[in-house]
Amino acid sequence: MARFLFFVTLLLAGGFGFVRADAPASPEDRLAAAQKVADGLHYQQGEITLRNGLAKINLSPNFRYLDPRESKTVLTTLWGNPDPGENLLGMLVPTNAGVVGSDAWAIVISFNEDGYVKDGDAAKINYDELLKKMREDAHKASEARAAKGYAAMELTGWAAPPRYDAAAHKLYWALDFRFGDSAEDTLNYNIRMLGRRGVLVLNAVAGMGQLGEIEKAAPTILSMVDFQEGHRYVDFKPGTDKVATYGLAALITGGVLAKAGIFKGFWALLLAAKKFVLVAIAAIAAAIKKFFGKLTGRGKSTNVPT
Repeated sequence: MARFLFFVTLLLAGGFGFVRADAPASPEDRLAAAQKVADGLHYQQGEITLRNGLAKINLSPNFRYLDPRESKTVLTTLWGNPDPGENLLGMLVPTNAGVVGSDAWAIVISFNEDGYVKDGDAAKINYDELLKKMREDAHKASEARAAKGYAAMELTGWAAPPRYDAAAHKLYWALDFRFGDSAEDTLNYNIRMLGRRGVLVLNAVAGMGQLGEIEKAAPTILSMVDFQEGHRYVDFKPGTDKVATYGLAALITGGVLAKAGIFKGFWALLLAAKKFVLVAIAAIAAAIKKFFGKLTGRGKSTNVPT
């Protein structure tokens, strides 16, 4: 409900995305106009090919797909976010929910072509220590946000701790964020699929109240989406293919996303609550750079992109 109320607030305030100078005057008309846009979306089912064979989605009956163009409409026109950019590959929307309403949630899909991510650090990462540092940096970033007039932000902890499937080369975790006096925390549920030339990024757009539903759907989502032959992790050619300058830990902290410009687009973190967090992410990413040296025992870290 909190996300729906925030959506209504955006419509009433006339500040972002959907509301323009020529927008209908009453809240009812604005909501009707938003629903009209949602009703005009063209959902796809069955088998979906992403970016000329990079990956495929074999949709289950429980999900529908929106292409990049219409996903951009949802993210910018309906949800009031900035342009997501060229990395956007589409969205997965549950069959039993739309993109307007209190029950709405979706999985945003993008691709970071930064090279082959080595997973040798998977067993070495101290996730409790990592979370502690991330919370400290989130607190500092919140102060910077407050100075610019944004609501206070708190990283309360893992909504689901990181898990890495070494056989499938898939990493997933969830974070619980709180903004100001919001009645509902924001869920940041992440799935990362490692490939030959980069990472498929799947981010849930949802509220904390939908964690159980998304956790239940996670195995289905993981099985539906994957790289195709020639683009898989096992297809990597040592000495020929580009190797990423970061490891698994950087995927969790978000440093790689900041480098790739994702946060300048659709704000992978906290998209569900439609909160803008560029200041927070920039501050966290900068602080994490120093932390990685201590975490890996290297002194100065060269593993985290800027």
